[in-house]
Amino acid sequence: MQVLELKNIQHKETPIYYRRFYAGTIVMEILKKNVERDIEFIIETTPFGNRNINVTFRRSVDYPMVPLLKEVKSYLDEFDRKGGLPV
Repeated sequence: MQVLELKNIQHKETPIYYRRFYAGTIVMEILKKNVERDIEFIIETTPFGNRNINVTFRRSVDYPMVPLLKEVKSYLDEFDRKGGLPV
């Protein structure tokens, strides 16, 4: 399982400055097939600077959720650190 790209990213406005809401489409390679799923995710920064990322898939994925979420969260964290997400 590998995340290939994140596209159609939309930032949702929120009055809480330490929580950022997004929606988009994630492209993953699962069992040698490319799979696209719409997702919503929240990146929350704690007072100590740690990040909590919550991901919700709008449709189910035929793959175990624990390793899938771990890989997606890691990808989103790195993507955001490189400046790929709109502010």
